[in-house]
Amino acid sequence: MFDAVAFAGGGNRCYWQGGFWAAAAERLRLSPSLVVGVSGGAFAACYSLLGQGRAVMERVAEGCAAGTPNLDWRAACRGGRAFPVSALYRDLIDAVLGPAAFAALRAGPAEVRIALARPPRRLPLAAAIPLGILTYQVEKTWRAPVHPRGGRALGFREEFVSVRDLGGAEELAAALMASASVPPFMPVGRVGDGPALDGGLVDNVPVAPLAGIEAAGGRSLVLLTRRYRSLPQHPGRTYLQPSAPVAIGQFDITDPDGIRRAFAQGLADGAAFAAAQGR
Repeated sequence: MFDAVAFAGGGNRCYWQGGFWAAAAERLRLSPSLVVGVSGGAFAACYSLLGQGRAVMERVAEGCAAGTPNLDWRAACRGGRAFPVSALYRDLIDAVLGPAAFAALRAGPAEVRIALARPPRRLPLAAAIPLGILTYQVEKTWRAPVHPRGGRALGFREEFVSVRDLGGAEELAAALMASASVPPFMPVGRVGDGPALDGGLVDNVPVAPLAGIEAAGGRSLVLLTRRYRSLPQHPGRTYLQPSAPVAIGQFDITDPDGIRRAFAQGLADGAAFAAAQGR
């Protein structure tokens, strides 16, 4: 039914995508040849293709119930990271996407591409990061476009890493961490020969790789994680947003019920979408 699927970013909101895929993939016999993801959406794409959506959701919800604070002042005073989310996210990736999972993704029928952002060449990294984040937040608040333009105007460059080109689970984890790199919550990533940041600094809805498939007559599905005032109209492309705002903080590691609600909302929306397609 869809030849390509894109998973937008959104941190914890991406568990909506996990629920959607768990409900809709089998019903619609989804078997895309290309899957693209950015930030938390890239991770959601990987575990969803492996059929691990519910297991990952439960693992995360249990972790969120462990009592770890969002901001750890004691660790910061000892010279550690103030935001535990980055270490927990890396542990999660390592637990879910080990060597066997990496081999399955690499050999799977769908090519998986992970979106990164390379910083502007004309700006030092220490200036580019806060400027890029500020530009993204201002544009999202004032204009709320599905595809922002501010990051490109600053000189951030979009790059897509194919899982088939990676050498193992360690490189996959590095690419996923870089794709979610939003300092100070997540550290600056490094992929290849240079620093890499959250691909959302260029476009939090990564659709560029879909163009070739669409131009050849294929159909693509774009799974958003936020609600927008209006959705783009593009031949061969279906934008799908949650039926209601996904009520959880992007980096919140203290809300297990929010994780479960996001997944359950995705399940309901996925089932409704599959039923509508069947009609």
